[in-house]
Amino acid sequence: MVSASRRLSGANIWISQFWKNQSLHSVPLDLDVRLRRLDLSNNFIRQLNTLVLPFLEQLDLSSNQLDLISEGAFENLAQLEELNLSRNMLNNNLGSNSKALQSISRLRNLDISMNSLSDDAAELYLQNKPSLNHLKMTGNSLTRLSHNLFKESKDLRTITIDGNLISVIEQGTFEPLLQLETLNLARNNLAHICDFKLYQVKYLNLSRNSVEFFVTHEDDRSYGLELLDLSFNKLLYFPIVPKMNRLKYLYLQNNMVGILNSEAEMVSGANSLYNDITNKRIVTKNYLHSIWRQMPVIYIDLSYNHFTSFPLETLSLVSSLVTLNFSHNCLDSENHRYLYFHSLKHLDLQSNGLVYVSPFFLNALTQIDELNLQDNSVQPCALVDHLGNSQSTQETNLNTSCVDLRLLRTLQHLNLKENNIKKLHANTFRGTSLVSLNLAGNSHMAMDVSTLEGVQNTLQSLIISEMNMTSSDLLLPCLPALTQLNVSNNQLDIIPSSLHCSPLREIDIKNNRFVSLNYSLIHTLSEHLNLIYVGGNSFNCCDSKWLKILNDSEVNLPDIGNTECFTEDSKNMMMMAEYLNSSAAYCLFHRKAQEVHFGQLLIIILFLFVILSAFIIFTRRLCSLHNFPRIRNDLLNNAIQHLLSVSV
Repeated sequence: MVSASRRLSGANIWISQFWKNQSLHSVPLDLDVRLRRLDLSNNFIRQLNTLVLPFLEQLDLSSNQLDLISEGAFENLAQLEELNLSRNMLNNNLGSNSKALQSISRLRNLDISMNSLSDDAAELYLQNKPSLNHLKMTGNSLTRLSHNLFKESKDLRTITIDGNLISVIEQGTFEPLLQLETLNLARNNLAHICDFKLYQVKYLNLSRNSVEFFVTHEDDRSYGLELLDLSFNKLLYFPIVPKMNRLKYLYLQNNMVGILNSEAEMVSGANSLYNDITNKRIVTKNYLHSIWRQMPVIYIDLSYNHFTSFPLETLSLVSSLVTLNFSHNCLDSENHRYLYFHSLKHLDLQSNGLVYVSPFFLNALTQIDELNLQDNSVQPCALVDHLGNSQSTQETNLNTSCVDLRLLRTLQHLNLKENNIKKLHANTFRGTSLVSLNLAGNSHMAMDVSTLEGVQNTLQSLIISEMNMTSSDLLLPCLPALTQLNVSNNQLDIIPSSLHCSPLREIDIKNNRFVSLNYSLIHTLSEHLNLIYVGGNSFNCCDSKWLKILNDSEVNLPDIGNTECFTEDSKNMMMMAEYLNSSAAYCLFHRKAQEVHFGQLLIIILFLFVILSAFIIFTRRLCSLHNFPRIRNDLLNNAIQHLLSVSV
């Protein structure tokens, strides 16, 4: 069924019709000639004849079976600016189809992706496109980009030709496009960039090719490059980018950088490559470091490479670097050089096999805010400075069996998940400025009662899940700033009472051994609490006062519908939310039955007490009669036997 929209504002009339997903085999007849936008996507249209829509500005024919466009199909679309022909069969009938497209000279946006277009077909479709600003040719069959491809589209600003088979780019293909800002050549077969000369381009995506090196001749021209994506390639060296650039974001993940034996060898290799490409016979300059020293980069992703040591010499040159992703490498060596990262705030070292991090390296992180050490083998140092002097502190810092996290004065966010930590000693984090701490997955870790001493007033988020921890193991001080706590996947049955002073907004206690929750503590926490996860526990169905408190406080329990509970009269588990909807009468009867049972037992005990007291008094009187000892003993024995039989 067609949907339509209409906008009227004085002389401004905007009319749209949407025929998307209507199983159409042809364009509907009697379309409103005032249409500005027409959506015919996701149908079965195979042929397009003449359209008489003089005001049409946007036409979407994507995802049809279009393979024949009559030569005059677009002649009466004088205002057409956006045309989407993606996911069709435009590799057929090139003569008629290309002539039809050549008749549209006002086009600004053209999408001809997923049409199996060859190099020659692409050139035909792009003729007579002087106004074109944005072109998308994703997923075709282009193998070579010639200097003729865009010669009639000099105003292009965005070109997306990803997912083709391009291995060759002729010189002069992109250079004349002075307005070009975004170029996406991802998922092709490019092997190298020998001389990058696109001064105007700001965003260049070369990811998922086979690029082995990226080299730019040194010159004094200013480049607009701000983002360079070379991820998922075969780089052996850091790229040699333009000397005068505006580069801020550099993506180098999933390459082979660092596979050489040392940083020195990698730098030397890059400089030799530069000299070979530029035909310089004598190596007289470290071009790589000279250029990297001037880069205004704030973000570098070097994850999933092959570094065995941290490339301090190179990365420390980038004085503006704020975020560095160095995860999933093979770091195993230490460094004792005094180099500094004056701007680095976010460092990701996840999955590197780290056991030791040099204090020299930690001291270099003068502005560090976030450190991710997940999935390593880091053991935080214990405080051994009993003498209170610098010598003992220095000895602690040189202890290669642990990492002294207290050197990171500015650190606010620390991830120590899955490090197989054995013990967190007292004052482990003293001196830092921790706001969030993740200790999850250290399944055999023990915490000292003073582990969080020094950060208890700043800590806002604490994750201690998946640690096989019991309630007696969980030793938490008063944490007056804590707003988020995750203790899921442990063996806890009690929430620490010390949390009563925490303004918690979110708690995760799922997959533990809770039967009930402390009413008083829950009542206190509910003043700030917004969210609590409780699934995976076995609660007592009829001990649900804590749940009423949470419901009355409108606390969100997202998994209460999947939470199970039990009753004392049944060994079967049932869904708690469903049970509570109809359990009031049962739980009330259950409690009354317990009360009746206790009352009956009390009456029997009182009755026996009275009878026994009477007989004791009676026997005492008999005891005063010395003439009837046998009678007294017989009466006493009979009385006791009678009492025993009554009680049974």
